Amino acid sequence: MSLEFLITTLIVVLLPGTGVIYTLAAGLTRGARASVLAAFGCTLGIVPHVAASIAGLAALLHASALAFQTLKYLGVLYLFYMAWQMWRDTGALKIDASSGESLPVQSGRRIVGAGILINLLNPKLTVFFLAFMPQFVDVGAADASFQMLLLAGVFMAVTFIVFVLYGLMAAQARDHVISRPRIMRLVKRSFASMFALMGLRLALAER
Repeated sequence: MSLEFLITTLIVVLLPGTGVIYTLAAGLTRGARASVLAAFGCTLGIVPHVAASIAGLAALLHASALAFQTLKYLGVLYLFYMAWQMWRDTGALKIDASSGESLPVQSGRRIVGAGILINLLNPKLTVFFLAFMPQFVDVGAADASFQMLLLAGVFMAVTFIVFVLYGLMAAQARDHVISRPRIMRLVKRSFASMFALMGLRLALAER
């Protein structure tokens, strides 16, 4: 594993995307535990893209305009749905003034599930792994698949750690925000707008 791979991975993960926004929103609305669960869900959502890349399905997605557009617009619809839920203060990220330590099991599962769907329905991730991973793998080697799995595991570990840090920082600011309803309402609507804008950005994205 090269230093170049680690640096590139860190840069990619640090760039704000839907997973980062979701984890930040979880930390601000539901607390520290929710932010960790959100990071975990977003990380799990990477697994199918890794499997698709190793199985060669990513090449099919890249080549097939219909497959790409179908997955893309499912992702767009889900981001708009998340924006609507956030705006109305419903769903997994419904604002809770209680301690994040007392997060109900059902709510925790919804947070993880939403995080999985956010990354699962992002076709750019599969294409990313198709274009990114092979640069650091000896594709002619007998253990090429193992190398891919190792690199993917590192990418997921970095994703989880960075997302948790983002979420915990948001959770630290939660107490200062939750006690001010007007500010919290502004934060909630800002996150809703971000989800909507990311949905629009995905809708306009080309392969």
